[in-house]
Amino acid sequence: MIHIVFNEADVEVLKKAIELDETLQGDVIQIKDDYAVGPIKDIYSEEGIEARKQWWREVLAGGDYDGKVDTGEVDDMKTVVDLIVQLARNPDEKVYIWAAQNKHDVSGYYWLMSQLKDFQGRLFILYLNNLPFINEKGLIFYPEWLSQIPPREFLKAKKLARPITLSEFEVDPDEWTRLQNEDKGVRLLEGGKKLAQKDYDYYDEELKKYITTDWQKASKIIHNFLNKSKQTTGDAYMLWRLKQLLAGGNYDVQGELKGMKDFEVKGKSAQAAAVTEEVPQ
Repeated sequence: MIHIVFNEADVEVLKKAIELDETLQGDVIQIKDDYAVGPIKDIYSEEGIEARKQWWREVLAGGDYDGKVDTGEVDDMKTVVDLIVQLARNPDEKVYIWAAQNKHDVSGYYWLMSQLKDFQGRLFILYLNNLPFINEKGLIFYPEWLSQIPPREFLKAKKLARPITLSEFEVDPDEWTRLQNEDKGVRLLEGGKKLAQKDYDYYDEELKKYITTDWQKASKIIHNFLNKSKQTTGDAYMLWRLKQLLAGGNYDVQGELKGMKDFEVKGKSAQAAAVTEEVPQ
């Protein structure tokens, strides 16, 4: 049995669940990239893979995760190749894909399953879509992320496993191809497994709300955005978007535009902002 998850925190909680139930015994594999953001056009071609890597290099440049692209730490294509080899060698091996109701997991699911049609009947999905669970305080809640589920509750979740159907292997890759061809940068979950797409600047207007007229470290602005906004994404992406906003000259900055704790930002006064807008670009 092979378990696949899409977040680092999910690996740990699933391993704890396996300790509670030996019928879950198996390897836990993580798909590490965040396919809810960035270019996905021609995602399985060498050109498309390199274009995505180059985009991530630009996003992470000078930030807290600078250099991560070329360390080999994130190589999902290698992970899938290794998985395919293992499935080909072991015809009894089954794969359980765990996904919660969020754009990150669903985007990862589409990216992954579109490459595994040859193993239809051996791939199972556990999609925790609008399902209630019991938290540590004994209260019912609807998890957005697998890592929010107590390990003991995974024992209930495993009963939800079902094979990915032949119909899904036909329809879902077509949906993923449609998204690829739209060539946009932000994917949002509308419900079920339906993804919508927006432009790269989708989060900018919401992010601006957390820039005040007082000096704040970039880390605080991004932290407030991540904790208070309904639609969020990873901190590395938001640091990149914040830097893009600052390039417009409408905000004051002090420090080096590098990591989230290296610089501070505040909004200009109304008078100063008006003067800035009048200056020819």
